[in-house]
Amino acid sequence: MRVILELLRIIIIFAFLGSTFGAFLEYVYATFGVNTDGYEWMAFSAIIVLLIVLYRNKLQFSGWYKGRGKEKLPKRVSNLLITSSILLLILLPLVSFFFN
Repeated sequence: MRVILELLRIIIIFAFLGSTFGAFLEYVYATFGVNTDGYEWMAFSAIIVLLIVLYRNKLQFSGWYKGRGKEKLPKRVSNLLITSSILLLILLPLVSFFFN
């Protein structure tokens, strides 16, 4: 039962935070006049990766699941994933500008 509750918690966290971050990014890009049509996948990928890092390093320790396998991502992996996500978010306006 705890595993099902934790899976439900993960789905709710990803849906709520993912849609919140997505709406915020859409607002920021619209404010700067960036047309993201066709390149939303870059922002979506970056948000998903950031949420995975957040969950694995912080949120998994406050949930219902008490089993094995609860460990943080290695610092190097976390830094690589966060850097690549930020790079995707920065490249989105540039790619959109040059290819639209």
